Amino acid sequence: MLYSEQTSHSSRRGSIEVICGSMFSGKTEELIRRLRRAQFARQRVEIFKPVIDTRYSESEVVSHDRNAIRSTPVDSSGSILLLSAEVDVVGIDEAQFFDEGLVDVCNQLANQGIRVIVTGLDMDYRGIPFGPIPALCAIAEDVYKVHAICVRCGALAYVSHRLVDSNKRVLIGEMQEYEPICRDCFNEIQHSQGKG
Repeated sequence: MLYSEQTSHSSRRGSIEVICGSMFSGKTEELIRRLRRAQFARQRVEIFKPVIDTRYSESEVVSHDRNAIRSTPVDSSGSILLLSAEVDVVGIDEAQFFDEGLVDVCNQLANQGIRVIVTGLDMDYRGIPFGPIPALCAIAEDVYKVHAICVRCGALAYVSHRLVDSNKRVLIGEMQEYEPICRDCFNEIQHSQGKG
């Protein structure tokens, strides 16, 4: 009995995958692709998103291209642990909006043999590392950084530049509020505004 328990536990290897980058880089699209593949393989999948993200849907994770997958909105990382029983794969979208406890939650899930796929902005609109994403990148087996294209010069985007006047760190928005720009264009803007 002990041998079969060890065999079944070791055959189910948990891991953490992080998909990060600026806005409009395809993070959610990649999350949906990976989760759909897991569902096609008949794995039990549960998807979570922060309750504050209602841009396209209150109950689905939706990419900018309007691809969608059913999800459970939660208000804290602890809720993810409570709702992840009997699953093989956990997807978490917009992880930058969760509390720092998300790092421990993802570790616990991976240690239980669950594959955890997390997406999020790695930096805020000021170019500062955002929420639990940097720590998740540090503990993940796989970090996949995706890039949008700078709308000003066509280089790889570095940051999501905020177009509206607000100092709030968390401001849910779309193309009217943000644009992806490269490091050089970001530094030019900062310099012109006396911030760099």
